[in-house]
Amino acid sequence: MKSEYDVLVVGGGPGGAMAAKAAVEAGLSACIIEKRPAIGTPVRCAEGVGEELLTEFIDPDPRWIAAKIDGARIIAPDGGELNLAPDMAGNEVGYVLDRKIFDRELVWKAAEAGADVFVKARAVDAIVEDGLVRGAIVEYMGSRKEVRAMVTIAADGVESKFARWCGIDTAIPLAELETCAQYLMTDIDIDPGLTVFYLGNEVAPEGYVWVFPKGERRANVGIGISGKKSGNGHRARDYLDTFVRRHFPEGKIIELIVGGVSVCRPLPCTVANGLIMVGDAARLSDPITGGGIYNAMYTGNLAGKVAADCIGKGDVNREALAVYDRTWRESTMGKAIERNYKIKEYFITLDDEKLNMLINSAKKIKMDKFSTLTLVRELIQHNPKMLVELQALKKSLG
Repeated sequence: MKSEYDVLVVGGGPGGAMAAKAAVEAGLSACIIEKRPAIGTPVRCAEGVGEELLTEFIDPDPRWIAAKIDGARIIAPDGGELNLAPDMAGNEVGYVLDRKIFDRELVWKAAEAGADVFVKARAVDAIVEDGLVRGAIVEYMGSRKEVRAMVTIAADGVESKFARWCGIDTAIPLAELETCAQYLMTDIDIDPGLTVFYLGNEVAPEGYVWVFPKGERRANVGIGISGKKSGNGHRARDYLDTFVRRHFPEGKIIELIVGGVSVCRPLPCTVANGLIMVGDAARLSDPITGGGIYNAMYTGNLAGKVAADCIGKGDVNREALAVYDRTWRESTMGKAIERNYKIKEYFITLDDEKLNMLINSAKKIKMDKFSTLTLVRELIQHNPKMLVELQALKKSLG
């Protein structure tokens, strides 16, 4: 590990890998440090990603695709089913990945492009001089050393300790943190080409249960619930165990993962002097689904390119790096995050009766081309009892 790079990337997930790759392809030196001993583990993700989103950056490879998804099903609290064809399911149509292989593939591509990669290398503090982030103090191979950089990219996930050391308030309000638990299960009856979502305040308060296939009779079965709904005897895993006993009593659990996902708005600003924050470290997961693979890849790639441009111009202050913040906010991804936050804020207010009404009425809706505004408009027509609140939602979406 050298003592100085153009770009230092803290975190070896999809965002960090894409950032380092973009930086070295632009002619910079870059280094990825990952605190865990292996890239891609532990997996804290349902592993689903939309086909069009994924192929923007990488060609699908059977080695890291666990399942091809062709549709989605939403189960209402009363058991009613809404089946979504590919043109309606949007980003829920695509792939369920094997993140242990996929993440390594992305880091390998960064390394092949010229980035240095170090695992079990933990950033323990930031180097900040005269208000400018200059790199990190890194603990590696039993010793600590300074690793300096022109630009540091925080890609260290939802905890984002590095950004906090740089003076950025990354705290997530408890009410907007989904606490999650997931089992990898085998020997269960599922449709291997269909993702399934279960809604209801008894099933998953202010959240949902998901079943993401990973092949024949195998799936990620998980749950996310609002942090403010979690407590003794009714934590995410308690709800998940109840669901599994009911739906997959003979299934075998071969892996358990737990974690948190932000479902809040992104950080007010995702850059500082000498610093760029990407993916979950910038709170850029989808507020409805909690999904963040594409968002991390998109912002990581953008961060690497912006860092290269600013370093080339000799200006890495916040004002120069702010082009990164403006660009992602104005992108399709950024607009979707803001729109989905407003939708999420509405849906968490609904009781089971209203959820049943909306899901059952959605069965009657036929759209030539799917859009969120068209769907809300159609829901208004089919739910006169919810006219006022649905019109308010439509107005908020613009």
